[in-house]
Amino acid sequence: MIRNRWLAVSAAALVTLSMTATVPALAASGAQGNLQIFSWWTGVASSKALRSLINVYTAEYPGMKVTNEAVAGGAGSNAKAVLASRMEAGNPPGTFQVHAGGGSLLSWVQAGDMTPLNSLYQSQGWYKVFPKSLLNLLTFNGKIYAVPVDMQRGNVLWYNPSIFKKYHLTAPKTFSQFFHDASVLKSHGITPLALANHGNWEATLLFSDVLLGTVGPQKYDQLLTGKMSWNTPGVKQAATTFAKMMSFTNKDFSALHWQQADQLVAQGKAAMNVMGDWAQGYFTTDLHLKPGSGFGWAPTPMTQGVFGVVSDVFGLPSKLKDSTPTMNFLKVLGSKKAQDIFNPLKGTFSPRLDSNPAKYDAYSRAAMKSYKKDKLVLVIGQGAVNPGFTNSFNNAMEIFVTDHNVNSFVSALETAAQTNPLS
Repeated sequence: MIRNRWLAVSAAALVTLSMTATVPALAASGAQGNLQIFSWWTGVASSKALRSLINVYTAEYPGMKVTNEAVAGGAGSNAKAVLASRMEAGNPPGTFQVHAGGGSLLSWVQAGDMTPLNSLYQSQGWYKVFPKSLLNLLTFNGKIYAVPVDMQRGNVLWYNPSIFKKYHLTAPKTFSQFFHDASVLKSHGITPLALANHGNWEATLLFSDVLLGTVGPQKYDQLLTGKMSWNTPGVKQAATTFAKMMSFTNKDFSALHWQQADQLVAQGKAAMNVMGDWAQGYFTTDLHLKPGSGFGWAPTPMTQGVFGVVSDVFGLPSKLKDSTPTMNFLKVLGSKKAQDIFNPLKGTFSPRLDSNPAKYDAYSRAAMKSYKKDKLVLVIGQGAVNPGFTNSFNNAMEIFVTDHNVNSFVSALETAAQTNPLS
């Protein structure tokens, strides 16, 4: 039933599948097989990063033909619909991208569509190089089902350093400071907070960070695991804060993709944006900005000491006719060599504890430090919970960003949690 919900996404995504591109193998002869890699990495930074990963794979396994079946759509909104149709038809790709956590990955595991990878982890020594806190997000009933390739932080506030310097502002650590700064910026004709919601997930990410900062990580985890009702004062307070933030955003947010919101900050048309640190890849790879001078960053208000985990992972579908190409790709995917090539291009960093910090820029090194010492929490809409709840949450958010009705929004979230149990 979970997978059928994904099929409700626009049929246009199915058309996109026919536009996939084949990446030439490095060896022109002696083909050993074909590997289909399914993802939603179609942006400039992520495409370059994926190509680098494929190059490492084909160098180690010459003659392999790799088909890059990427489907455009932020957070995989379109890709998930296409993937669901393929899985339903018994035609899985060699491997596919999902987010770590009890969301889409778990739904495929529960459907019997994934093969455990414990033996792979044992043979590659990965139990020692990935932190247990991350492996817990990939493990169900003692079996591990995916390999993480990157680590991204979901609770980041990006800002324009020149604007902040001009008006003597610092990155807000509290909501009170945020609204003070926003008022100053608005009085000078600058959009305080750039927002996008064309993908119908970006506003959910913003609210997730506001909620985390409002209730704290312990209660936040309780909400996401069904141990606390969503109809609580903390959720209402977060919704009230979010609604107030909306008065400081650009009015055309529903028409913008997340990159366009980041671009407003880069161009000085807006001062701040809340987005995961895939924005780092956009700033550096697409816009060629330097961390610190071209863009600044800080944890979103009231989330210092917490790391919002968004990790792209790949697994082994259980209905493949030949699993060898996938297993070999997963070996490459989880390796230190491949991850330290892939992640700097994508603007993310390797989740391996032995990754080389010298391979990364100032932002990624700072994020790596937080990842290794701070409390890890999941991010709503980014693999944290089951797809049914996520879809209902996004639908409620689509209404809330326009009507700002706190009581109706919170009621919709409580109904979503009851309809799609989180525990």
